[in-house]
Amino acid sequence: MTSDPNLSSVRGVEHAHVIDLIADDTKTGEVTLIMLEERPWDGSELRLFQLQEKINAYLSFALDGEMAESYPNFSGRKIRLQLDCVGMPDSEVVQFLSMVREQIAFQGINLEVRVMGEGGCGSGCGCH
Repeated sequence: MTSDPNLSSVRGVEHAHVIDLIADDTKTGEVTLIMLEERPWDGSELRLFQLQEKINAYLSFALDGEMAESYPNFSGRKIRLQLDCVGMPDSEVVQFLSMVREQIAFQGINLEVRVMGEGGCGSGCGCH
């Protein structure tokens, strides 16, 4: 699993085995694993599949010990998956994310979606 945010050309939902960003949320105490979707939602089965694969890879990274091995200071911390996207996901994606949110809650993991608007979240956010 790759977690180098400097590889900006190799990030996003379409790159399932890349951790786009990792953030330490000092307010909540959570480790936030951020997935980036910089393409507009297109309602395709391929996009939904890519999102599913990305979420599975992130969960594997967090739950199978790779995150603790790579980032020992995050070991034992609560985890939040966060999807940052440029537009509101379509209804099929929203339904899928709702199901994921419900399932990962059993592992104590939160899921948050942030709609950043066209062009992403801006140059001041730290993810560019």
